[in-house]
Amino acid sequence: MKKTFGFLFATALMAVGSLNAQAQDNIPEDMKALMTKHTCIACHRVDQRLVGPAYMDVAKKKYTNDQIVALIYEPKPTNWPGYPPMAPMKQVPKEDALKLAKWINSMAPAGKTTKKKA
Repeated sequence: MKKTFGFLFATALMAVGSLNAQAQDNIPEDMKALMTKHTCIACHRVDQRLVGPAYMDVAKKKYTNDQIVALIYEPKPTNWPGYPPMAPMKQVPKEDALKLAKWINSMAPAGKTTKKKA
């Protein structure tokens, strides 16, 4: 029984890891390079919560690109209750932050285009 449970657990972990790797593989190479360079990938994933919210969840908030850039530099923990506060990432060049913001917003669901206050 223990061997069967261990095998099933290991198989489940491999499947989850494979799905996560597939989602991470869908990141364009230029965005993956920026996220790695600025350590975004340490806390964020495309479609699942990690330490911080998934990028798809950020996109659903309908922030403007400039608002996302501002939040990279000065995070507002009240915008994301239930998550640990993000450290200000002031070392990220504005050009890189804007590229990341545009990519994040490209994942926004179709529909309303209302802009939310940061």
